[in-house]
Amino acid sequence: MEKAKKIVVFVSGNGTNMSNIITHFKEDKTVSVSHVFSNKKGCLGIENAKKAGIETITFSKKEMENGKINAVLTEIDPELIVLAGFLLKVSDSITSAFENKIINIHPALLPKFGGKGMYGTNVHKAVIEAKETKSGITFHYVNENYDEGNIIEQYDCEVLSTDTWKDLQQKIQKLEHNNFCAVIEKLLLN
Repeated sequence: MEKAKKIVVFVSGNGTNMSNIITHFKEDKTVSVSHVFSNKKGCLGIENAKKAGIETITFSKKEMENGKINAVLTEIDPELIVLAGFLLKVSDSITSAFENKIINIHPALLPKFGGKGMYGTNVHKAVIEAKETKSGITFHYVNENYDEGNIIEQYDCEVLSTDTWKDLQQKIQKLEHNNFCAVIEKLLLN
């Protein structure tokens, strides 16, 4: 029987997408979450990963930049590294060592509303302020620049003139939860 394809998830916060990924693949024999990494020791994402029985690793920005995390990842040898609400810029040594093996989800339709500082509520507020009629999510490969890697998939939703940033945030989270695992499966199993 073929060994399950390993994925490593990186989180910085609550890890709702991470929890959905862990739950989705828990009984799956083709894909498994082997580790959850975080730059925040006490974050809810790490606590939830531990409760789910997933091995966790926390690290500092310096440890990512000095190659320590790259060495750990090389030893784990994951088929895919998934950024799920990870807020640090991934070091160039990791992006070059795992080219086209690191994916991110961005809460807007790139190339709009991407780049440094454009995450979470910052993105939703910018979309509302720009009076966009559509927003969505973008799955993309991670390279050395924020939100500039090749786009894998995009899913959109309507933005109503009456929507607040919180309304938009709910629509975006629903898109994320409905599509994240399918994109991972498509990348690893097709």
